[in-house]
Amino acid sequence: MTDLEITHEAPAYDRAALKPRILHLGFGAFGRAHPMWVLDRGLDATGGDWGVVAARLHSGAEALSALDRAEGRYHVAAADGESARVRRIGCVIASLHPRRDGPEALLDLIASGGLEVVLLTVTEKGYCQAGGRLDTSRDDIKADLSGDSAPSTAIGDLAEGLRRRRTGGAGPITLVSCDNMPGNGDILRQVVLDYAAEIDAELPGWIEANAAFPNSMVDRITPALDDAGRALIEQAAGGEDANGIVTEPFLQWVLEDHFAGARPPFAEGGAELVEDVTPYEEMKLRMLNGAHSFLAHAGRLAGHETVAEATGDAVLRQAALKLMLDEQAATLDMPEGVDLPGYAEALIARFANTRLRHRLDQIAQDTSQKMPQRLFAPASRNAAAGRPWPLTALAIASWIAALRDLPPVADPRQDALRAAAAGADPVADVLGLDGPTDLSETLTPAVQTAFDAITSQGIIGALKEAL
Repeated sequence: MTDLEITHEAPAYDRAALKPRILHLGFGAFGRAHPMWVLDRGLDATGGDWGVVAARLHSGAEALSALDRAEGRYHVAAADGESARVRRIGCVIASLHPRRDGPEALLDLIASGGLEVVLLTVTEKGYCQAGGRLDTSRDDIKADLSGDSAPSTAIGDLAEGLRRRRTGGAGPITLVSCDNMPGNGDILRQVVLDYAAEIDAELPGWIEANAAFPNSMVDRITPALDDAGRALIEQAAGGEDANGIVTEPFLQWVLEDHFAGARPPFAEGGAELVEDVTPYEEMKLRMLNGAHSFLAHAGRLAGHETVAEATGDAVLRQAALKLMLDEQAATLDMPEGVDLPGYAEALIARFANTRLRHRLDQIAQDTSQKMPQRLFAPASRNAAAGRPWPLTALAIASWIAALRDLPPVADPRQDALRAAAAGADPVADVLGLDGPTDLSETLTPAVQTAFDAITSQGIIGALKEAL
């Protein structure tokens, strides 16, 4: 660690001026490394009183208490193989946890007139949705809607907090999803409205008139903290930091400029405000996330453990770049001036960052939920346009081969997937499962051909042949 060039940044704004104007719900690693970094730099540029209350709903109470003991300060190290830019984040002024502070504290904050923005980094599962609507069959949603106790889900808390906000006459509020879902703001709006309709017939109309739900696209690779990361944080901070995190230097936040009231200095801190975030979502989902899923399964089949190791394999590196440039980029319709080849090259450089031990088995989690947007949709578009998609087929086939041959990773359909992959006809059986594993029957033969190549030649041999 001694050969790492470390530069330090600290807040230049007046922390004493900060007020609780933003609630950050789901204060995990990504939330600490991404929206808080942007806001902190924005406050440096503009000043102001945009203070943050950090909240988590289930785990993480001890970490929040440690954050309180540090007066809300923690460190983010944006690092690569040679250097680290360490910023001490200062925009957090308080924390909340229902199990520590009681559920009423969170609901009262959402209802308070001083709060103007809610940021969410609660992961895809935290939206309690199925097909873009509130999943009322879930046990936690059923329990929340019963009214027997305070809500336990993020959606229940938001809807109940907004109900109290209406009753108290508080002003408009903006709820910003920073989770990795297409149309994340649209989904958040719909599930909150669905929940609101269950508890108060007039509440959805009030929400429609007084709340905004802008879509956003976020990007900053932030793996789980390992021992090397803890050592880096400790070195940079001069001691332990329970909320410190290591991330990559790159950061992107494309955000629809649709706020119900005042806007925090996100743009001044590096966010890009646009009218429509959809093209940027598709660019990230297909090129970055699609390549990540390819490397997760093909890399594990080749014996690698991390993204950097897989990208260091010349065959996998060439295949990932060719997948993005030849097959994924062809399916995108981007605004003028967006450099897709440059974006692909930058992604490869990011993947090769040896400072981030981004584990392939972490990326491989929940693949059945990710395949439709990342790989199935571009496969279908390329096929419809008469364009070849051999590397996309190999990416899908690698997933099926990994289900058959490698230790399991977490997936909501793990049992059904692994049973199908262990059968006599793995490709047809896995892709034939109902739900998000389904791929058009007309496209299945191409995946079968790729799967057969992996079985007979190994993943590297199959990729060399495709290249």
